[in-house]
Amino acid sequence: MSRLSQAALPSAAPSGRGPEHSPSAPVSIHDLTVAYHRKPVLWDVDLDVPQGRLVGIIGPNGAGKSTLIKAALDLVPCVSGEVLIYGLPFRQQRRLVAYVPQRESVDWDFPISAVEVVMMGRYGMMGWFRPPTRAHRRAAVEALERVGMADFADRQISTLSGGQQQRIFLARALAQEAQIYFMDEPFASVDAATERAIIAVLTELKDAGRTVLVVHHDLQTVSRYFDHVIMLNMRVVAHGPTREVFTEENLARTYGGRLTLLSEAAEALAREGRAV
Repeated sequence: MSRLSQAALPSAAPSGRGPEHSPSAPVSIHDLTVAYHRKPVLWDVDLDVPQGRLVGIIGPNGAGKSTLIKAALDLVPCVSGEVLIYGLPFRQQRRLVAYVPQRESVDWDFPISAVEVVMMGRYGMMGWFRPPTRAHRRAAVEALERVGMADFADRQISTLSGGQQQRIFLARALAQEAQIYFMDEPFASVDAATERAIIAVLTELKDAGRTVLVVHHDLQTVSRYFDHVIMLNMRVVAHGPTREVFTEENLARTYGGRLTLLSEAAEALAREGRAV
């Protein structure tokens, strides 16, 4: 740890830190630091995610957004700190968590049908190597219906468009019937119809009391899509209700001199009727 340099790390926001960590928080991140080859990617991240919120994780490329999700899922080692799911390590709460990875990380040429992909979300309930019951298959089909893909149940995933593939992975997460959903850029490279379908499902999950964390790049839609936001650039710049922390000041601190992104965000804030 002593050789990890803090030079070039953005300063953390003094505001936005919540009260003492709560064991009832869906996701509780305690002093988390992650480094690749001794280079810090996340530094001293400390926050609680509230229950039943649609949370956007935003920041520039290389800010550690995807790493934050992977650390919560025990997919990358941590230098220090921990992430707790309802007060316990992920390995003890795995059944409560669903994950939608970046589409580019999936082998879409694997010979499997859409409904078989969605059925994977049921494995935790039906057990490995056990044939699915009618109830499990019905749950998988219902998940496909929720994302508008029931007519594609028997199609090979390699024959589907990028937006359709993304909907299939969302359906797999829905079939898991989790309490917490981690989604890594679910809106990336999808058509407008798919984006509308995804946000409708995410809003439905939030309304049902589920907690959804989404890595997101489009600053213009942050205010419309998310009621809570984590602004990240290796450190947490700010986090909290979107209307309170998604501000020009915090955007400047998060993105630095990336004026194109800031201009887009300013336009989005203006459309929401907020002064910039």
